[in-house]
Amino acid sequence: MRRLLRTLLAAIGVLGLVMVGAVVYVTTFFDPNDLKPRLVEVVREHSGLELSLDGALTWSFYPRLGVGVEKAEARLPDQEDDAIPFAAFSHAEVSLAFTPLLRGEVAIDGLTLDGLYLALKRDEQGEGNWEVLLERLGESGNQAEAALGPASAGSEPGAGLSVALNIASVRVRDGEIRFRDALADRELVFENVQVSGSNVNPRRAFPVASSFRLTGYEGLEGRQQEREARLVSEVALESRVALGLAEGRHVLEGLSLETVNRFAGLESEQTLKLKGAQLVVSLGEGSLKLEKGQLDASLKHPRLGEKVLPLSLAFTLDADLAEQSAHLRDIALTGPDALKLSGNLNLSHLAEAPAYTGQLRLAPLSLRPWLTRLDMMPVMANGEALSDVALTSPVSGDLERLELAGLTLVLDGSTFTGRLAGQFDGGWLAADLQGDRLDLDGYLPPPGMADDSASLWRLSGFRQAHAAESDTLVPTKWLAALSLDAQLALGELRLAGLDFLDVDLTLEGRDGRHRLTAFESRFYDGGLAASGVLDVRETPARWQLAPKVERVRLESLLEALGNAPSPLNGRFSGEGELATRGNTLVALRRHLGGTLTTRIEEGAIPGVNISRELCTTAAALEGESLNREWRDETRFERIRATLTLDEGSVRSDDLVVTLPGMEVGGKGELDLVSEQFDLRAALRLVSAENAPCEINRRLERVPLPVRCEGQLDRDSAEWCRFDRQAFQATLAELLREEASQRAGEEVEKRLEGAAEQIDQRIGEEAGRELRDALKGLLD
Repeated sequence: MRRLLRTLLAAIGVLGLVMVGAVVYVTTFFDPNDLKPRLVEVVREHSGLELSLDGALTWSFYPRLGVGVEKAEARLPDQEDDAIPFAAFSHAEVSLAFTPLLRGEVAIDGLTLDGLYLALKRDEQGEGNWEVLLERLGESGNQAEAALGPASAGSEPGAGLSVALNIASVRVRDGEIRFRDALADRELVFENVQVSGSNVNPRRAFPVASSFRLTGYEGLEGRQQEREARLVSEVALESRVALGLAEGRHVLEGLSLETVNRFAGLESEQTLKLKGAQLVVSLGEGSLKLEKGQLDASLKHPRLGEKVLPLSLAFTLDADLAEQSAHLRDIALTGPDALKLSGNLNLSHLAEAPAYTGQLRLAPLSLRPWLTRLDMMPVMANGEALSDVALTSPVSGDLERLELAGLTLVLDGSTFTGRLAGQFDGGWLAADLQGDRLDLDGYLPPPGMADDSASLWRLSGFRQAHAAESDTLVPTKWLAALSLDAQLALGELRLAGLDFLDVDLTLEGRDGRHRLTAFESRFYDGGLAASGVLDVRETPARWQLAPKVERVRLESLLEALGNAPSPLNGRFSGEGELATRGNTLVALRRHLGGTLTTRIEEGAIPGVNISRELCTTAAALEGESLNREWRDETRFERIRATLTLDEGSVRSDDLVVTLPGMEVGGKGELDLVSEQFDLRAALRLVSAENAPCEINRRLERVPLPVRCEGQLDRDSAEWCRFDRQAFQATLAELLREEASQRAGEEVEKRLEGAAEQIDQRIGEEAGRELRDALKGLLD
């Protein structure tokens, strides 16, 4: 037994000495540079690259057997010899494990690549310089799989010396990749590329780690011109990789990708971390699948507030690279202040013009802390406005526009359904919404406070809406470029303290001309309709409005406007056409013009009884007095007036008021800027069955004057009064007329007597001429 053991040990020692001797012989007497021509030929045959080996090939013996290459360059078939090479490296080394050689196996112990350089380019047609290389590699793919077959199978008895593809260590150090993209007019530079892997094996998963710095320049000449980089990102990747070389299916387990990004013009850094349970890349099928992905972001930007904004996005990704499409499932975006957005998205045309469709749902949350964080929270009359917001909708769009079709929006207890769409740059808006109620006053600034609504337009694409126009009514610059299509139907709308019911509104606009196509609403027991035009193609903006009001309960409307008690009751109707120009309330009032035909029916003037005043005055003129109860109001059947508006002044010359037993005619004027008005009216008594009292028929010819003047924001009880001075002047004129009439009758009698004598003396014809001349003189 001892002899057998000694024999075996001696045999092993002899084999070891033979192997060592063989290695010493090979490394001493065999020059690896003799392999250069063969290496160049193999590379050209399999890839089409023209390999240039400027440095020497060297052997290494201890502690492992290996071969090294210095200063290699590779050019594409169509590249000139003096052109920048497609690929290059400063040093490459492959080493073999010594022990497996004793078993008849070739095991690669290490692979090192220093100073790797790649120059990738894509032309304006979108074709990359690497595509030729991929085509050649694809053609020789079957040969490569055949060559790797024994490696994956391991050693077999009788197969002789075999290669076991199990690389203990793979390192790429100080690499650099430049990508010049003429199609997108940009350049990407990957610097300090580090890649490391251990126990690299096509049959088992092995760990891989990589890091690099990515710098992006706007324009192909941006780096040469030393422009500021648009993006600088530090990237680190860790994962376990399972290679499926034969089927082209690679699996990354426990994926962890972390980036620290700095954008041009920003001092703060943005951190992104991507994790995934499993990433499957199928090169043969051109597909990519990420299970249980999670993207965590720590964002800091002046528009996001002073503090870092943490966001987390969970998702599952299925992508078809050949079709340039992807499917995001189980999306869950979470963040501070109860942010929770869920849904799914289908992405298409990823490389050319990315577009998306899907479904999104926003859980109830308050927008107030978000708007405060973004410095976009306006002062609103309702301190709780925007505290309860939720939505769900199918979504579609691209990088320029967004559409929510089938939208259901809950806003502070109000519910809206329909469609909402728009461009991110604010150039197009479309809406078709139906809602139960909306208190718009709650979202406007409190009364008496300057309009701070400009802060609502700070989102990208809408910021120009109120730029330099915060003191104006509408953003004319934005409207000049806006395309608008909107339909809105509301059960209840509250605006300017007024209540509108069953509202239907249609707006459309193009090229700076926007039209109120239709507006209809039930309005204080009546109806309200209007159409109009806003033209912002020139300065100042021009407005046109054609309102129509039908039987609106006037007292309810006036009380809603703050006139309590109402100075006038009845049902108001009117229609007309108005035009003005400007972009402030003062300017609109000052330049308002047009005509309005108005009427008030079944009405009353509270606080004053004109019938009592007239009847009491008439009785006093007759030397009598009245003893009866009177209502503390003046009832009237109808008020009609045609209003003419010119440069902010409202004038009427045909005011007619019909009261029981009397009629009122008059004229008046109102200044819309100062709200001063002056109305002069004359009341005439008429014989009627519903007259409030019996009037001497002589007084039916007497106009009883009433004057109303003052300011609309003052006490209405002081507006109107009986104009006694004018009435006295009227009576005096009437008395003069009666006196003249009596004198005329007396003179007429005397003239008739004298006429006979004149006729007798000078003739009948001449006497008639003289008589007519005297009558004309006296008349």
